[in-house]
Amino acid sequence: MAAQAVAVDEAESSPPVSPERMAGLVRDHYAFVWRLLRRLGIGEGDADDAAQRVFLTAAGRLSRVEPGRERAFLYQVALYVGARMRRSLGRRREEPIESAGEREAHELNGEQVLERRQARALLDRLLDEMPEDLRVVFVLFELEELSTRQIAELCEIPIGTVASRLRRAREDFEQRVARAEARRRFSGDEP
Repeated sequence: MAAQAVAVDEAESSPPVSPERMAGLVRDHYAFVWRLLRRLGIGEGDADDAAQRVFLTAAGRLSRVEPGRERAFLYQVALYVGARMRRSLGRRREEPIESAGEREAHELNGEQVLERRQARALLDRLLDEMPEDLRVVFVLFELEELSTRQIAELCEIPIGTVASRLRRAREDFEQRVARAEARRRFSGDEP
């Protein structure tokens, strides 16, 4: 990871950022930040708050970020905010009862919605169990579909390290899926 730490609570005296630049930043990168936070272990109910913290931090420091480096900056802030939020939440395992999205409810039947929710919950659990250095590269490559070069830039690590972590992350993920499948079969939940 980057050697530079991003402090969210620091009161910085930076020049104000133009509302247009901030609005563009949110418009262009909110979905990426939200998905990244979710896949890094922040629950769905807390992801909006965490994303908001990322952009509040960005608002205070964006004037010092080079144009074109905003995504890398947001990535670093999201890692920091995500780690801090996971610690503050004490890794609670409350799973709120959430209604299926309006779009899902109209396109899928009840069984399909349930299967998707269970698959998402399993994916979240498996990703949450992975070591963070592997999980980050796996999520950025497999789910966010970034190239190894883009990941290397975001994480500020060599491309070879990205490739090595990605290989190890895939192996780790496949082993976790196999164990989860074996547990499911052993418990008698086979279709």
